[in-house]
Amino acid sequence: MFGLEALDLARIQFAFTISFHILFPAITIGLASYLAVLEGLWLKTRDDTYRDLYHFWSKIFAVNFGMGVVSGLVMAYQFGTNWSRFSDFAGAVTGPLLTYEVLTAFFLEAGFLGVMLFGWNRVGRGLHFFSTVMVAIGTLISTFWILSSNSWMQTPQGYEIIDGRVIPVDWLAVVFNPSFPYRLAHMATAAFVATAFFVGSSAAWHLLRGRDNPAIRRMLSMAMWMALIVAPIQAVIGDFHGLNTLKHQPAKIAAIEGHWENVGNEPTPLILFGWPDMQAEKTKFAVEIPYLGSLILTHSLDKQVPALKEFPPQDRPNSTIVFWSFRIMVGLGMLMILTGLWSLWLRKRDRIYQNRAFLYLALWMGPSGLIAILAGWFTTEIGRQPWVVYGLMRTADASSGHSLMQMSITLALFVVVYFSLFGVGIGYMMRLVRKGPKTNEGTEVSHGGPGQKRTPARPLSAADDDAEDNGTSLNKGN
Repeated sequence: MFGLEALDLARIQFAFTISFHILFPAITIGLASYLAVLEGLWLKTRDDTYRDLYHFWSKIFAVNFGMGVVSGLVMAYQFGTNWSRFSDFAGAVTGPLLTYEVLTAFFLEAGFLGVMLFGWNRVGRGLHFFSTVMVAIGTLISTFWILSSNSWMQTPQGYEIIDGRVIPVDWLAVVFNPSFPYRLAHMATAAFVATAFFVGSSAAWHLLRGRDNPAIRRMLSMAMWMALIVAPIQAVIGDFHGLNTLKHQPAKIAAIEGHWENVGNEPTPLILFGWPDMQAEKTKFAVEIPYLGSLILTHSLDKQVPALKEFPPQDRPNSTIVFWSFRIMVGLGMLMILTGLWSLWLRKRDRIYQNRAFLYLALWMGPSGLIAILAGWFTTEIGRQPWVVYGLMRTADASSGHSLMQMSITLALFVVVYFSLFGVGIGYMMRLVRKGPKTNEGTEVSHGGPGQKRTPARPLSAADDDAEDNGTSLNKGN
């Protein structure tokens, strides 16, 4: 298939499915916390704008959560189908970590999700808010375990190899491996930023079409405050993460920088743009800034950064890909920071809701956080190559050894099914976004019961207008 081997197709299949999947948890993490904040503010202020926004975004959360669960199931199966040798080698570490995620996070989310989505008029205010908070905490706990497992593959610690298999000997070292704290903070913050721009883009879309009301304004205002505060924090976290990667995975940093060799004792320049050529072992058309590579990566003007030629050719990541995926991530991050700063400037002049140029920028920045997350994951995972467990097991030794025909057929099926199934789901979710929040002053509160419209018939009925009665308040009792 296009000159690719079965191993290449297995990697492409995993990359394709995880690229679809990661979009949904990222929005789930951010929206869950956003909903908790909205309900908390409503309980504190009794401002019905927060209540209306809660009901609006809870519908989108329900659809997104469902697609995340479905797409996540496929990831677990692929470890056994396409990467069985990896599972045999490292399953004693990754298996328990993923099990802990199910036991501590998924059960917590599942236990309170029904109350959160369907209990608005059936339980007390305190219990409903508690359920929303528990779902939000559950998404963060899930992030904790998933990132711990993946980070261990990047910087393995706390193990012994016995009879050709990894055996954990220190679970604290396994869980809190060297790259884990930085990668956890980086991913969680990325989810919040991505959600902020998703929410802000929705608000900008409605404002550009003349739908200007307090709920829409509140959406844009909260999203831009989040962008203004969190996007610069993300840049700082990214810097610390880069220093950690330089220490533990220097070949990845060399590939990201497109840096092939050091010249004498000269400090390392920063290559802004260019085309790393893996065959020629050079970065063509390089645009460099002297000293800046050393300053950014070592925080000094005289230390050198490891170069790709210091590593054997078979141990070098594909610099052509990670060089550009990293720059896409950083470039979008800079745009996010600038968008937040522009929003602050307009806010001070009371023009944030009227400036059409800014609103168009906010609209087009909607998917920027998700694209940056994908670019970051490509950088991380491709930069780890040729290792599936860094320094311990090569990717070529981890696959199940399926034939080229088998991998071609399954990859084609995945592409068709994913675009069909999740394309419909994403389309439906965007249709809900286009409807926007609606106020409910004067709406009669339905208390549900047998045969009433508040009795849901299916999980996604949480997203139906007909099945979601946005009552003016929570019942004090059951």
